[in-house]
Amino acid sequence: MVHIALMASLMAVCAWISVPSPIPFTMQTFAIYLSLMLIGGKKGTCAITLYILLGLAGVPVFSGGGSGIGYILGPTGGYALGFVLCGFTYITAEKLLRKASHPLITLSIGTLLCYTTGTVWFMLSTDTKLLEAVILCVVPYFAPDALKLFAAFQISKRLRKFTLSNKE
Repeated sequence: MVHIALMASLMAVCAWISVPSPIPFTMQTFAIYLSLMLIGGKKGTCAITLYILLGLAGVPVFSGGGSGIGYILGPTGGYALGFVLCGFTYITAEKLLRKASHPLITLSIGTLLCYTTGTVWFMLSTDTKLLEAVILCVVPYFAPDALKLFAAFQISKRLRKFTLSNKE
């Protein structure tokens, strides 16, 4: 439980590290990647879900200090669902392969699912066309998210030996 709470807290802190734009640049995905690689798919997805539930309950954990159902129903709310799908992708890889065969590949697929749900949600809530939404919601984030994924992978390799449970 401590690992889950710690990772949910890390997600909140990383969400506050934000560069404003239509879809804010945050370090949220870094925390999501790190939590999945450090504590595993089930616990990591629980941490993601806890983070979202805290925000829904009114705790200002989302980017820009946002919270509440209105934030989730806003243009960027689809990314919250995408974060959970990223976690389920990791769980699925762990179950099918007895471990995430390669976290970089698994989390890249999860990120694509996150982009998809976030972009579709953005299109529906802003009446934006597909090409414009992809240019706004995916293109600027592709390289930064790849860097965050690689950094989380490198950090998780070094920190994994210090985790108490080693994902159990």
